[in-house]
Amino acid sequence: MSEPTLAEQLAAFADHARTEALPDPVATSVRQRVLDILGLCVAAHRLPTSQAALAHVADQGGRAQAYVVGLPDAVPAAQAAFGNGVLAHSLDYDDTHLPSVLHPSAAVVPAALAAAQAAGADGVALTTAVAVGIEVTVRLGMAGYDPTLNNSVFFEHGQHATSICGAMGAAVAAGMLTGLDADGLRDVLGVTASMAAGVIEANRTGGTVKRLHCGWAAHSAVTAADLVRRGFTGPPTVLEGRFGFFTAFLRGEADHDQVTDGLGRRWTVPDIFFKPYPANHFTHAAIDAGLALRAQGVPVDRIDHIELRVPAAVIRTIGQPIDTKRTPETGYQAQFSGPYAVVAGLLGGGGLGLGLGDFTDELARDPARRALMARVDVVPDDECNKIFPYQFPAVVSVRTDDGRTWREEVLTNRGSPQRPLSDAELAMKFRDNVAGRLDPHTADETVAAVLGLADVTDVADLMRPLTRLRTATD
Repeated sequence: MSEPTLAEQLAAFADHARTEALPDPVATSVRQRVLDILGLCVAAHRLPTSQAALAHVADQGGRAQAYVVGLPDAVPAAQAAFGNGVLAHSLDYDDTHLPSVLHPSAAVVPAALAAAQAAGADGVALTTAVAVGIEVTVRLGMAGYDPTLNNSVFFEHGQHATSICGAMGAAVAAGMLTGLDADGLRDVLGVTASMAAGVIEANRTGGTVKRLHCGWAAHSAVTAADLVRRGFTGPPTVLEGRFGFFTAFLRGEADHDQVTDGLGRRWTVPDIFFKPYPANHFTHAAIDAGLALRAQGVPVDRIDHIELRVPAAVIRTIGQPIDTKRTPETGYQAQFSGPYAVVAGLLGGGGLGLGLGDFTDELARDPARRALMARVDVVPDDECNKIFPYQFPAVVSVRTDDGRTWREEVLTNRGSPQRPLSDAELAMKFRDNVAGRLDPHTADETVAAVLGLADVTDVADLMRPLTRLRTATD
């Protein structure tokens, strides 16, 4: 008997997971990620790109199967997955797996929510499907991670691994909820591989298309599961085959062991980092350092110079060109600025230290903040280089005009397994994200329902309260 293909092994893992209770840390982690994604969907609803995407969804018509955050009427499941997927990733505030630098929940959770509603599934089935979908996403992403480059081969090829691998993992989750057996789950990988996509050039030269990526991944996943249910099939060698996924996306530069080693025994889901702050993950340790220096009593009005030391590889994202990073024009640009991160931390803010209200266009252009940002240098650090990319560390030194020096070293990220966010902290992040859009009672009920997901009998009941959001004029 021949060795099962990689897709067959992933399908068997997914099929078996339906009959086994998840380990408690995995189930807990999934519940937290569902809560996180729902809060982000509410927060992102006000963006012009979100309004455009949801108007597109509303115009499609079709069978009412699942809800989109902020749309009062149910829509076809694939369209619901698309809408919520766009919302989930639009603020760059969703979780991150390291070292693959994937954002797995933003594709998997929206697809699973949509498929669960269409199937009338309960919270236990949703939790299992999300866990498996995230696991598949991360394992495929790690198959494309090159430790000699300290980078993903997907990214080296200009591809957005989040949406490409996310489509594959989300499809397995959707397939599980749709009721596909092991053969069907193998086929859904085979079909989705022809639908997975994402070009990352917008990170370099602009454009808002990246906000569509997880929406399209989730849409592809739910569509593929439905097509397989209706009889479409895929190649069993879709991953490792001569013309398969790894050849197409990675030119064959894939580590197959990352896909299967410990599959079903070792779960990566609890190891994925949550984002406590709404900014590029490379800036988070700088924010933590700024917050810690603020707590130590650094006199902000007497700061003469700030040195932000980070891994060399991240400087091109948060420190170059330095003049631009010191003078962000928009809140979005501030999310990718090392100087802004340190200064915002020193001044303090909302949420878990900094929240969405700390990354506005007005604050990015605030003269007092710019005066401080002008004193920030972003430089490489040998110790940080040794830790990256398994953490995104930073060391901040502040010199005041009286000759004193203040120093803060942050070598592990808040929200990582080493410094996890509690249920209470993630609930605080959720409430900060939905403030002004959900009434406090609905927000509290949603937190309780998601953290008690095992007791939810119909996922639609979870989503329905999120369909009518307050506007700025309410």
